[in-house]
Amino acid sequence: MANWTSDECDCPIIYTLAIVGGKWKWIIIDRLFDNKVMRYGELKKVVPHITHKMLSHELKELEVEKLIFREEYHQIPPKVEYSLTEKGKSLLPILDTMCEWGGKNMPKPDVEKVAED
Repeated sequence: MANWTSDECDCPIIYTLAIVGGKWKWIIIDRLFDNKVMRYGELKKVVPHITHKMLSHELKELEVEKLIFREEYHQIPPKVEYSLTEKGKSLLPILDTMCEWGGKNMPKPDVEKVAED
């Protein structure tokens, strides 16, 4: 969890943001929901512009908070798969609401400008 004081984490909104705040976590959760189980390389392909270091960091944080499950297969080459836990799936209604809000409020492309391109 992010560096929040115990007083700050008494607020449910701050607690939630401490767990899933930031640019990438919601996208990772969404991609795991869409695909059920994914390997690291697959996640890297479907999360646009994320660095390897950041993806690894975010996956570790999501695992610590028990939002995703990491299953490691002891084989050569090593294989690791990620999936959402029930706790992670409980965030899906929030994700759906965010998607709906974004769809209603994101700027629409300028029709004239698109026609010029």
